[in-house]
Amino acid sequence: MKWTGLNDIRRIFLDFYEQKGHKILSSYPLVPQGDNSLLLINSGMAPMKKYFLGQEKPENVRIATCQKCIRTPDIERVGKTSRHGTFFEMLGNFSFGDYFKVEAIEFAWEFVKDVVKLPLENIWISIYLDDDEAFKIWRDVIGFPEERIVRLGKVDNFWEIGSGPCGPCSEIYFDRGENSGCNSPSCAVGCDCDRYVEFWNLVFSQYNSDGGGNYSLMEKPNIDTGMGLERLACILQQVDNLFEVDTIKSVMEKICLIAGVVYKQDEKKDISLRVITDHIRGSVFMISDGVLPSNEGRGYVLRRLLRRAIRHGKLLGIKGQFLEQVVGILVEKNQDGYPELRDRFDYIIKIINNEEEVFLKTLDKGIEKLAYLMKTEVREGVFSGEGCFLMYDTFGFPIDLIEEIGDEKGITLDKKRFDELMKGQKQKARDARKKSNSIGWDEGELNLDQFPKTEFIGYKKISIEGNILGIIKHNFLEQEAVLGEEVVLILDRTVFYGESGGQVGDRGFIASKQGEARVLGCKKSSSGIYLHRCLIEKGTIKVGEIALESLEKVIRNRITRNHTAAHLLQSALQKVLGNHVLQAGQLVDENRIRFDFSHFSGMTREEIGETEKIVNNYISEGILVDIEEMDIKKARERGAMAIFGEKYGNIVRVVDVGGRSIELCGGSHVENTNEIGIFKILSESSVASGVRRIEAITGIEVLKILNSIEEDVFKIGMELKLKNSKDIVQRVISLNKQVKEKIKEVEEYNQKTIFQKINDKFDEIVANSLVIDGVCIIAQKLGKIDTKVLKLFIDKIKDKQKNSLVILMTSDKEKGTIAVGASKFAIEKGYNSGKVVKNICEHLEGKGGGRADSAIGGFSKISDIDKVLNDISKFI
Repeated sequence: MKWTGLNDIRRIFLDFYEQKGHKILSSYPLVPQGDNSLLLINSGMAPMKKYFLGQEKPENVRIATCQKCIRTPDIERVGKTSRHGTFFEMLGNFSFGDYFKVEAIEFAWEFVKDVVKLPLENIWISIYLDDDEAFKIWRDVIGFPEERIVRLGKVDNFWEIGSGPCGPCSEIYFDRGENSGCNSPSCAVGCDCDRYVEFWNLVFSQYNSDGGGNYSLMEKPNIDTGMGLERLACILQQVDNLFEVDTIKSVMEKICLIAGVVYKQDEKKDISLRVITDHIRGSVFMISDGVLPSNEGRGYVLRRLLRRAIRHGKLLGIKGQFLEQVVGILVEKNQDGYPELRDRFDYIIKIINNEEEVFLKTLDKGIEKLAYLMKTEVREGVFSGEGCFLMYDTFGFPIDLIEEIGDEKGITLDKKRFDELMKGQKQKARDARKKSNSIGWDEGELNLDQFPKTEFIGYKKISIEGNILGIIKHNFLEQEAVLGEEVVLILDRTVFYGESGGQVGDRGFIASKQGEARVLGCKKSSSGIYLHRCLIEKGTIKVGEIALESLEKVIRNRITRNHTAAHLLQSALQKVLGNHVLQAGQLVDENRIRFDFSHFSGMTREEIGETEKIVNNYISEGILVDIEEMDIKKARERGAMAIFGEKYGNIVRVVDVGGRSIELCGGSHVENTNEIGIFKILSESSVASGVRRIEAITGIEVLKILNSIEEDVFKIGMELKLKNSKDIVQRVISLNKQVKEKIKEVEEYNQKTIFQKINDKFDEIVANSLVIDGVCIIAQKLGKIDTKVLKLFIDKIKDKQKNSLVILMTSDKEKGTIAVGASKFAIEKGYNSGKVVKNICEHLEGKGGGRADSAIGGFSKISDIDKVLNDISKFI
C-alpha cells in the first residue's frame, strides 16, 4: 500500500475531481454564512445547503471541496478514546442537477482503485435496503463482487433531515482485519467496532420529503459525498487512529516534548495528550475564522476547548503557558492547505496567549475551590447545581470541565439545577436573537426565487432609471403600493448600496409617473437581490413601471469618506499596535465610524494620538485610491487583507490606498484621501475579551465637535469669571487644589471625631467584647472612613489592648471594607488576620487577605454586616 501524507491526500483528491470538471473551492469558514441553524460548520455539505435547497445557484454544477468541520456533542469522550475528535476535514464532491449515481460511483471507485490504490479485497460496500439501482451499478457497471455488497436499513443508509432533499446513500468501507474487530460472530459491515471503517459516504439526493413520511422524486437529483480526510489517512498510513496520522502526530510529539512524557506509556497521560492535540487543532482553526473566546455561542465552544486543553497541560505537569509552542508546529504542518493560518499566526497566538493567561490565573484557585465544594456540596454522589454554577460563573470553568473532574472522583453533577440557574441568561439571549430577526424585510422571510440578480451600478452613478419588478408588503407579493404604506421594492438595477461589509445601505427616492417613495434603507440578499425598504409618500407605485432612482448624494458622500477613513484607521492601528490588529467588525454610516479590532489592552492616550496623526497624514498626502477587480490569488499576492469569516469568490474587489492600506472590499470609497478632510477619534473602549472599539468622525462632524467644545469652554470661562479662556486650565488646577485641601480638613476632623468616640467608649467596648482563650475580640462597624484610617485605628487599639484581635468594618451604599489586626498575643494563640478577612469576605461576597498581623478586604453584600458582627465567633 502506498504511504501518503495527509496534505498529499487532500491535494490528490482535489486534483482528481478538478480533472473530472469540478470547480475546486477553498474551505468555507467554520462560522456559517447566512445560516442561523448551525453554530459551526459540521459537515462538508453544510455550506452547500443553499444550493441543494435551490436558494442560490452555484458557480458550477460540479464542485469539490475539503471542508474544515467542528463537532462537539462527544467532547467529553475526546481523549478517553482514540476515535473521538472535535475537529476534522471532510473531502467532498457535489453535483447540482448534473451527474448522478453512475458517475458518482464510477468517480469514487476510480479514486479508490487507481489513485490511492487501496487493496480491493479489503473494500466492502453498503447500500440502502431497496436501492436496486445502486446495487446494479456496483455489481454490473463497476464489477464489484456482490457478496461484499451489503444492504442496510434507513437508519444507516438513508440521508434525511426533516423536510427537503433526501435520499439513499452508499458507503465504502475498509476491512482492517479480524485483529481489529470485536470477535463477535455477528461482526460485519455496520458493526460499531474498529474492524470495518466507513470512510466515504455517497448520498443520492433524489427525493423531496415533506417531513411527514411522504416522498416525491426530484426533477434534477443531486450528489453529495463526504469522506473523512483523517480516516482515509489512517487507512493509507496503516495507523490505528487519527492521533497517529503524520500531521496530527507531529502536534502530539511537540506536546510530549514540552511535558517530558512519552505517548502510550501511561493511559492517564495519553488522555491528556489526545485532549490537547485535538482541542488545539479546533481552537486554531476557529480563531483563524474569526471566533473569539466568550461565554456564549461558538465563542463558548472555543473557550471550552482551550480551557480543557489548558487544564490537561496542568495534569501533565506543564508549568505556565505552553500552547503557543504547540500552535507553531500545527501551523507549520497545515499551512499548505490553509495559508490563512500563516497569515494570521500572530493574531492566533495573541488570542490563545490571552485566554491561557486569564484562565491560568484562576485555574489553581478554581481547582482548590472545586475540591472544597466537592466535599461540601455533594449529596449521595451528586454535586449540586449551585456548586456547578459558582464554578462556571466565578472561575470560568465550563460545565463539561467540571463534569470531567467530577467523573475522575466518581461524582455526577446536578445538571438539571445548573440548567435552571442558567435558564434566565439563555432566555435573554434567545429573546435578543428573536428580536434581531424580527425585521419585516429580512430576506429569510421572503420568497425571492422568481427575481433575477439586481444589477448594481451605484459606484459611479447616483441616479438612473430602473424597472420595478416586485413589491413586497407584509411578506406577500403585491402589484401596487399606495400612499402611506411601507413596502419593499425590487428593481432590475439600482444605484442604492445594499447594507454589507459594515457599510449602511443608501437612502434616497424612487419615483414613477404615478407615485413617489422615500428609500429608508437598502439590503442585499445572499442571492444578490437588492431590497429597498420604502415609504410611499405620493400617489401609487406599481409593478412593471419605470422609475427614477435617486440616492441622497450628501449622505452617500459622507458614508464614503467614513468608509475609506476606516481602512486608513486599520492601517494606522497596525503601525501603532502591531500586525495582530485585525478588523473584528465595523459600522460605517454618514455620522461616524465604529471600528472593532483585535487587541488585548486599552490604548494609551499617546497611542490614540499617534493613530490619529497617521490617519490625518494619509489624508493630507492626497493619496489616490485605486479600486480594481481581480483574481483572488492575485489580490492575496498583492497583500490585500480580508475580513474574518467572509467567503470570497474567485474575482474580488481590491481597494488600494496608495499601498498604505490594501483591502478586499465591496463598499464605496473616495477617489482621493484629501476628500476625507480631517479625522478625529472620539473614544476607545472594550467590547469583549480581546476586542477593542474605536468610534471616530471625519469632515464636517469634526467641525461640529470642535464648535461644541468651543462653546463649552466659553461657558466654563463665564462661570469662572475669566476674561481669557486660556486661563481655564490653571484656574481649574487651583480650584482642585483648594477642594482637596478642604476634603482633607473634613476627613481629619471626622477621623478625630470618630477616634474620640472610640477613645471615650473604649472601656465600654472592651467590656462588651467577646473574650476567647484570653484574646479580646473587638469587632465594630464604623462610619465611612478611609482604609488608611481604619488601619491607624486598629494599631491604636492594639497598642491600648495588648491581647486584642481587632475587626473593623465600614461601608457606603454599594460596597464595604474590612480591616483586621491581630496583636502578638492573639497570633501566639493561633489567630490569623488574613484568614479572618478571607472567611468574612467569602460570606459577604468579596475577597481579601493579608498577613497574620494585618489584613484587609472588600465586599459587596453590605446588608449582612451586622449579622457577621453579631456572630463573629463563627468567622475567626
